[in-house]
Amino acid sequence: MKSLSETNYFITGTDTDCGKTYVTVQLLKQAVAQGKTSLGLKPIAAGGKEDVLALQQASTVKLSYEQVNPFYLTKPLSPHLAAKIDNKTLTVQETALAVQPYLNQAQLCLVEGAGGIMVPINAQETMLDLMLALDIPVILVVGLRLGCLNHALLSYQVLKSASVKVAGWVATQVDPEMLCYEENIKTLQEKLEVPMLAQFNHSSKVCQNISVQPCVEASF
Repeated sequence: MKSLSETNYFITGTDTDCGKTYVTVQLLKQAVAQGKTSLGLKPIAAGGKEDVLALQQASTVKLSYEQVNPFYLTKPLSPHLAAKIDNKTLTVQETALAVQPYLNQAQLCLVEGAGGIMVPINAQETMLDLMLALDIPVILVVGLRLGCLNHALLSYQVLKSASVKVAGWVATQVDPEMLCYEENIKTLQEKLEVPMLAQFNHSSKVCQNISVQPCVEASF
């Protein structure tokens, strides 16, 4: 993987289930392998605690579950809908305030978003607003499957239009039978204005079976 020069990054994706948590965990593990301290945060999680537990396990800085995930929602829905069911109110300000004390607490700190860039947090605010509030570089995880070119290019344009600093993008092959996989990668490399940082290939649809390409070892 190409060198990451910053301490803090926000991990977002082209969609739900595009591999954000897997990529976050792999980057944290790579940092540890290089003798660095690491910390993964997921301020908003909806419908399950597995992602947060995976981040805790991969982090050398040990925080409580509530510190890693201050806003847990019980239903696997968009945050604004899940919060309504749980009789909770989410705001960008409160979410950012919950994250900020832990930024710079490790040599690599990764903040994983929920869903994609424009997922609503409440009736007025989206995940993009949280990225802007935290003001840290973004890594875009692109789930490689049919439709990924449109999703990736639209996602990047939204980030660019909002003047968000994008460090680069990571490819995850979420469809193991995707046609023209390498051709799609080449198209994204040509059209996205930021570098591809790493590439992960599925041997099945299960995230745990993704393997890192030998040529994309991370450097921090």
